[in-house]
Parts: sequence; structure tokens; C-alpha cells
Amino acid sequence: MKIEEEIKQPKFRDAYHKAVVNLIFTSNWLQSKNQDFFKSYGITAHQFNLLRILKGQHPNSISATEIKSRLLDKNSDVSRMLDRLISKNLILKRACPKDKRAFDVLITDEGLEVLKSMEKFLPQRDRILELSEEEAMQLSDLLDKCRGV
Repeated sequence: MKIEEEIKQPKFRDAYHKAVVNLIFTSNWLQSKNQDFFKSYGITAHQFNLLRILKGQHPNSISATEIKSRLLDKNSDVSRMLDRLISKNLILKRACPKDKRAFDVLITDEGLEVLKSMEKFLPQRDRILELSEEEAMQLSDLLDKCRGV
């Protein structure tokens, strides 16, 4: 369905206004679909992002500061997310030997298992956009261009 029909708004100031509204609407739509997908695994999209960062570091640890710099959503409350993942036994937090005020974070075997159980379903989730591979690459390039990259 076209954006005009989705939000019952037939007119926009110009093509730029329409593109921005469409991008925001589509982002929210995609977040909702992701929320449904991750809920069945007992985690959120932000927690998934954090677990993937830790998996990329595995078996090494990483600081909370470094995790925050790599997250897709830079406004995420990393401390709260870490506490929730600790309570689910998906990560471990331990004092940093070099700086007693800081701590290192590691993914647990249970955290790795959660990610492994999702692996075969991730390609299907990614294809929710219903684009060809060429269109997906073009969209990605256009989004990079929007951010001035």
C-alpha cells in the first residue's frame, strides 16, 4: 500500500516531505515486525544487536563503552540492557583488570545458543522488505547518501 493510503494523507509539501514521512513510517513498520520476531526468543531488537556485538568479540570481552559505540541505536540505555541480559544468563559482566571502575562484558554459552537458534530464520526476516538483491543494495546506497556518507 502506498504511503498516501497508509496514513490517509493524499498531499505532501513536496517529494522531500513525502520521502521523510515514508522513511519514518517504514522505519516504525520495520521495528514493529522486528519486535514480533525477537519476542519469540525472549529478547528485544536492541538486545539482539548487543548480543551480536558480543558474539563478534567472542571469546574476548568488550567494555560497555565500546558496546555503546557499536550499537545501531546510540540512545540505548546500555547499563539497563546489560542488566536484563545478565538476568537472562545471556551475558556476563566482570571487573576490568586494568580499570577497577570499568567492567568487561562477555557472551555466555546460553547467549550463543539463542543467536544460533535464530540463524536459520534471519535471512527470511531480512527479506521482509520484498526487494530484489539489486534493489536492496540500491536502497542501502541511497540511505547512506541521505546520511551524507
